[in-house]
Amino acid sequence: MTTSNITTVRLGNTGPTVGRVGLGTMGMSGDIYGASDDAESIATIHDALDSGANLIDTGDFYGAGHNEQLVGKAIADRPREDVALSVKFGALRGPGGTWGGVDNRPAALRNFLIYSLQRLGVDYVDIYRPARLDPSVPIEDTVGAIADLVEAGYVRHIGLSEVGADTIRRAAAVAPIADLQIEYSLISRGIEAEILPVTRELGIGITAYGVLSRGLLSESVRAGTPLGGNDYRAHTPRFQGENLVRNLELVEALAKVAAQHDISVAQSAIAWVLSRGTDIVPIIGARRRDRWAETVGALDIGLTEGDLAAIEAAVPAERVAGTRYAEAQMAMLDSER
Repeated sequence: MTTSNITTVRLGNTGPTVGRVGLGTMGMSGDIYGASDDAESIATIHDALDSGANLIDTGDFYGAGHNEQLVGKAIADRPREDVALSVKFGALRGPGGTWGGVDNRPAALRNFLIYSLQRLGVDYVDIYRPARLDPSVPIEDTVGAIADLVEAGYVRHIGLSEVGADTIRRAAAVAPIADLQIEYSLISRGIEAEILPVTRELGIGITAYGVLSRGLLSESVRAGTPLGGNDYRAHTPRFQGENLVRNLELVEALAKVAAQHDISVAQSAIAWVLSRGTDIVPIIGARRRDRWAETVGALDIGLTEGDLAAIEAAVPAERVAGTRYAEAQMAMLDSER
């Protein structure tokens, strides 16, 4: 069991109090990042909760519902108030894992929620958020519908995911927004120009996913671990061909800096994101207990401003090769417009 005195922060001006890091569970379902193991996944969730990381992030479409069932099983013996559940909705799937677009209509999200509550075994979720912007539904309608669910007691807080500055402002004009979930890491720094200033102006927290860039900023990919045919990363630009070669050069440079502090590549990447501000809570997709222990270890690293600058200099954002998603997925991101 991982033990730690993880500090807590409030997620935005209106959100829940959460641990300084959270646990992302997407990789625990299916083989998106290679084979997963339910028993180890549940043990990892338990370790995260025991360490003080109460924020558990899932989505109703992860593993076509399997992920919510897994999380529900893991938290069944825990006091409900000890867990802050963040749930994404709206992504449509079909048999065989086919993609069906996004549906954020009020009637649809109410339908999605009742199934999420059933699979999770709870009577409310702490943060409910559309996974992607639905271009056919005004964000005001979606947020207004979630606000109704907050009033009814089925949802505690409203979140957003991968939306741009204008959409954030429009959403916040309807109801309080706890946080924006968005990719942010040493090699994905797009939020710094426009999005982060707006969330800070409005008092909206950031839950940062992709902090390890899907394992790129870790020892696993650096070690040359082959990616299986079903591994999501095998079809992601940053992991393909010459892009991967160039990106691994940056990781090697980061590894040299990390070695000077006797920490791992992953810990240096997590520590850097943690240093960006207490309004930013990293969501780490650890699938094993040892990976979670590594994550917790990043909280105790004492780095100076000079150390952090050296970490940042090892991975210049302008030298990163390839987009964070394939072209079709990038086109769906309101945050990239």
